[in-house]
Amino acid sequence: MSQLPLQVLAVVGSLNHNSATRAVLKLVAEQLQAAGVRVDTLDLSTEPMPLFNPDYSHAREEYPAMKARVERADVILVGTPDYHGSMSGALKNFLDHFWHEFGGKLFASIVASYDKGLTVTDQIRTVARQCYAWSLPYAVAFADKGDFKDGQIVNEAFQKRVEMLVRDIRVYGELLANQRRVDLAGTEPGFLAKLRR
Repeated sequence: MSQLPLQVLAVVGSLNHNSATRAVLKLVAEQLQAAGVRVDTLDLSTEPMPLFNPDYSHAREEYPAMKARVERADVILVGTPDYHGSMSGALKNFLDHFWHEFGGKLFASIVASYDKGLTVTDQIRTVARQCYAWSLPYAVAFADKGDFKDGQIVNEAFQKRVEMLVRDIRVYGELLANQRRVDLAGTEPGFLAKLRR
């Protein structure tokens, strides 16, 4: 077990005011908190990030505070609608701002999709892998009306999937967070050695 509480950054990648993605992410965050996990929710509709530009984005005055939130997180939980087989532009823009900050951390995803969200999930996994992060070997995808309605999960299979996600974020998030701390503090070779200070 981790000596420090697990920290999850839950990123809402939908800008829709009545977003089912946001509502499902909120339910997952509540279940994680009930299990003793600390959750910091970043809602990109209320905390928008300027379009990433490598020439000046990291020099903007709001960037250090956002970077600190990402660095504090042990797990990056992202929620996004499926837009033309891809993640939302807002979520992609958030991900573009960071790289080393994701190294060695766990990524998990929730996708609102009528088509299982497979391509979206693959893209999120690709981002995680390119940033030397880990990702759960599955995602949670749902369709608005069949799985989630009026703020409630209405499909038993989807409910079980959410319960599995909450459990796996907690269990594998803690394992990876502990190992990440050991690797960053150690001297052995490994892919996190380049992030040692």
